[in-house]
Amino acid sequence: MPAQHFIHVSHWVFDLDNTLYPPSARLFDQIELRMTAWVMEALKVEKPEADRLRRHYWQLYGTTLAGLMHEHGLDPAPYLVDVHDIKMDHLTPDPALRAGIAALPGRRIVYTNGSAPYAERVLAARGLSGLFDAVYGVEHAGFRPKPDRAAFEAIFEIDGLDPALGAMFEDDPRNLTAPHAMGMRTVHVAPEAFPAPHIHHHTDDLAGFLSRLGS
Repeated sequence: MPAQHFIHVSHWVFDLDNTLYPPSARLFDQIELRMTAWVMEALKVEKPEADRLRRHYWQLYGTTLAGLMHEHGLDPAPYLVDVHDIKMDHLTPDPALRAGIAALPGRRIVYTNGSAPYAERVLAARGLSGLFDAVYGVEHAGFRPKPDRAAFEAIFEIDGLDPALGAMFEDDPRNLTAPHAMGMRTVHVAPEAFPAPHIHHHTDDLAGFLSRLGS
């Protein structure tokens, strides 16, 4: 049982996309379409090249936005508003997940590579509003994305979070590397496990996993 490994934790950090809602919701399908359209317009390239650049920048820099900023000087503010202007009417509240998060002792935050306003919309659609002490987006880290350790350090400094007392829940394995190095307990939330030294736990059922922490 995982409970014994979290006795010391008083800071709970949750990623947003594909972590606080299931990948089957496929929100990123909508976001990626808008990202591709943005790249096409900003760089004046055709769709196949825009798709390639979007994936390339995500792989190389952590987010498409970071690549566009680094290589093309893109203004991040209008980009973040536009790419996150998506429909969420197919998201449903998750009472079990809400109960599991509400029962966690200490401070609870969301930290996403998306924007904070977008995160708030997702939380509302999932019935998770009002649960978290703070919601941080990529803008709070100076637009530096996860997995950059400096991005985590910026967010944790703002929040006053001690990584030695923290746990990180995240769907992207690479985004758990820095938290592990900083002394956090790491939980990979995904349909399939990704065994790696920097991942302490895996779950494909976040609500169920959290319910076991109090047992």
